[in-house]
Amino acid sequence: AVCSMGNSTSRLYSVLAKTLSSGAVSQHQDCLEQLDSARLDPLDPKDLLEECQIVLQKRPPRFQRNFVNLKKNTASNHRPIRVMQWNILAQALGEGKDNFVKCPMEALKWEERKCLILEEILAYKPDILCLQEVDHYFDTFEPLLSRLGYQCTFFPKPWSPCLDVEHNNGPDGCAMFFLKERFELVSSANIRLTAMKLKTNQVAIAQTLKCHETGRLFCIAVTHLKARMGWERFRSAQGCDLLQNLKNITQGAKIPLIVCGDFNAEPTEEVYREFSNSSLNLNSAYKLLSPDGQSEPPYTTWKIRPSGECRHTLDYIWYSQHALNVNSALGLLTEEQIGPNRLPSFNYPSDHLSLVCDFSFNQDPDRLL
Repeated sequence: AVCSMGNSTSRLYSVLAKTLSSGAVSQHQDCLEQLDSARLDPLDPKDLLEECQIVLQKRPPRFQRNFVNLKKNTASNHRPIRVMQWNILAQALGEGKDNFVKCPMEALKWEERKCLILEEILAYKPDILCLQEVDHYFDTFEPLLSRLGYQCTFFPKPWSPCLDVEHNNGPDGCAMFFLKERFELVSSANIRLTAMKLKTNQVAIAQTLKCHETGRLFCIAVTHLKARMGWERFRSAQGCDLLQNLKNITQGAKIPLIVCGDFNAEPTEEVYREFSNSSLNLNSAYKLLSPDGQSEPPYTTWKIRPSGECRHTLDYIWYSQHALNVNSALGLLTEEQIGPNRLPSFNYPSDHLSLVCDFSFNQDPDRLL
């Protein structure tokens, strides 16, 4: 990778170029050290988006998705808080373990897939970004997003499956990013989830933020629960542990809460019911897109593996329904947009869809649960 830093667009391109290799993190140390001095230089998101589009010019254009207005007739005196949840697909797993039989390997090249991920983030401009399966944190997301004004936190899995893949880029984990111009960090907790009193390989990050505009506190959490069929009780135990941690952090729901995650669980699973029935009074934001407001979307992930087609609802944005309103939510990709070969593809970089919601604080902060 070229490590020299130029000026203007060439300088920006060199930042992008440094993150293209999918080799081990140790191979990037020289670049990372030189990037340290550049992190203080803010990036213009338009410039970064333009660079991404140059890299992607041979690919089909990104899908158009529209926000659905969910706001009731309640006036809000502050800018909404946009939250984005996304399992971006770890590069090592996409190339080495996940066996997307209908996805050409060419579509998974990090040089271009990385730009598709960045393009999606830049398109929706989240105030808070919650990601799972991040295995290019130190050489891509932290260097770039910190220069876009985000404060960045990463918590890797203790035994990441990425490490079993040759030429991996280190462990994958959960990452959280929030705009420093909008929020102040009050407290932060990295949580290694337990199940049956045993520490597990799954993690969460929970941060209490103060909104500069309103002075209100709220907690934002990101997690990624255990995958695969047959692990339902394990996920349930992990969910209980996470909820207990969040009860302590939010002082029993006194502080409003948003929980983003790939739960690897359909709405029929016990862990979903635990979150629905929790004393934290949580609701799932994407239910509000359904006609009755009671049903989850038909899918948030859709892929084809050797065992067949996998179409599931696994990803959620939970929120304190007594303290927060959902103003709008980003509509999902249609089956026609996704196409017969499903995800990932040349059009879309992950096997999971991004979820994006705009939240506002309830104007009656003392309203009872």
